Amino acid sequence: MYINRYAKKAIASIMCAVTVFSVAACSSTDTEDTSSGDVSYEAIEKNDSSTEATTVEDVATSDEPYVLPEGMYFSELTGEPISEEFKDQRPIAVMVDNEIKALPHYETAKADVVYEMMNSTANDRITRLMCVVKDWKSLEQFGSIRSTRPTNIILASEWNAILCHDGGPVHNDAYFAMDWAKDHISGLFSRINNGKDKEFTEYIVSGDLEREIPKANISETYNEFANEGSHFNFTDYGTEIKLDEKYDRSYSANKVSLPFPHNSSTLTYNPETGLYEYSEYGEPHEDADSGEVLSFKNVILQKCSFTQLDDEGYLIYNCVGAGEYAWYLTNGVAKDVTWVKSGYTDVTKFYDENGDELEINNGKTYIALVPDDTWEKIIFE
Repeated sequence: MYINRYAKKAIASIMCAVTVFSVAACSSTDTEDTSSGDVSYEAIEKNDSSTEATTVEDVATSDEPYVLPEGMYFSELTGEPISEEFKDQRPIAVMVDNEIKALPHYETAKADVVYEMMNSTANDRITRLMCVVKDWKSLEQFGSIRSTRPTNIILASEWNAILCHDGGPVHNDAYFAMDWAKDHISGLFSRINNGKDKEFTEYIVSGDLEREIPKANISETYNEFANEGSHFNFTDYGTEIKLDEKYDRSYSANKVSLPFPHNSSTLTYNPETGLYEYSEYGEPHEDADSGEVLSFKNVILQKCSFTQLDDEGYLIYNCVGAGEYAWYLTNGVAKDVTWVKSGYTDVTKFYDENGDELEINNGKTYIALVPDDTWEKIIFE
């Protein structure tokens, strides 16, 4: 399904207006039940925009705009200043096994963007991570690496990323045959003897990508399928969006529990760092080497239907479309929005109820594709 670029803002505006009625019942101050039955979240409270939120970290700002140091540019992945040596370098998108046997993960805290989504309808709808990394030449051991799915191929294309994985179902073949998806590396990374079964021993280690990318005749720099500019609509660096001040309708979200029954993913806001910390299997997600907790400035929860492709539980999310719901979380506050993705390689855009593209804070972002049949089971606290 393809949506005309010039129509998508109008579509988003209409759908966001509809969202007013579907989330109004979540407010603790509303007396009339206006819920359409489409969304029914537990433990959501509407923020009082007249009261300063104690969990939102203030950012010092200046009357003068931030001036980039020489040799730096604003990352298209995070909106933060990084070296210009990375400006034209394509990121990688790495498929990371999220089964408990694969833990602990290595260096996922170095990812700029992390996607989590159902990998199969089998095994309690187990999820898998896709980590988008700009500075991949600094990686020493990343993973472990597992197979990909068609949805990941499509989403990696938004970033013009080189997809790194180890195989996958036959359903991938039709996508890899397309020009925009042909740049991927499968099963050519290093094996680490970690005492686990072979399927949990493959990692990207220093030198792997430098060796395999040229061998596969893949360009390290952005190609003709790349989207220009920043992926997200970032706020000016040095400033910060406070959702409860910008919007009349926002909701407390110091913790969010996702309807991923296999690993029970949660993100908890830490007011000291201003970041959401990721946990699964009942424990904080800590890096195997550094012990760093996987943390994000931005959290996006994207409602998405899916199509099961076979009896094995393989599936594809219907991630090209318009008008479905999403949540944006930052600084302990959530905002209801809608999303639009016009085509396979087009960036997924998010819009508020005014039809304006959502502005998000600078920093790392977590994105969960939540199946539409469990969307109402998201829990905010």
